[in-house]
Amino acid sequence: MAQQCPLIFRQVDATVTRINTLFVILSIIGFLLMDNILVLIFLIIDFFLRLYGYKQFSPINRLSVFIQRKLSLSIKMEDAGAKRLAAFFGLVFSIVLAIASVLNLQPVITIIAGIFLFCASLELFFGYCIACKIYYIAKKIYPRGFE
Repeated sequence: MAQQCPLIFRQVDATVTRINTLFVILSIIGFLLMDNILVLIFLIIDFFLRLYGYKQFSPINRLSVFIQRKLSLSIKMEDAGAKRLAAFFGLVFSIVLAIASVLNLQPVITIIAGIFLFCASLELFFGYCIACKIYYIAKKIYPRGFE
């Protein structure tokens, strides 16, 4: 985790978070293939549950924890701040995709989904958080907004 990530001094399992990210990527690909807004509504609800303290009700999180335990994957604890920020960005991307889908704005859907998939793939494969970089830049530009 980079120094510029927001810290909230609460730990989460980064392995579970990466499995979550895999399911988000698969969901976005599924949305693009099926053009079904229900996939996005599911993602929006799931992100909301994980962000606002109800992750025990999140289907994606429950499945990720199950997979981590069944495969005996290692536990790697990290500060939850960066993961929470990335989930917030995922929620925003999902909402924008849903709005663009309702308005039938195919170029917007393609661009936003591409950016979303790129950012999520960086987290999944390399543990690289674009949200942390955006946070760092925003904090430099507007430091009082993060006090």
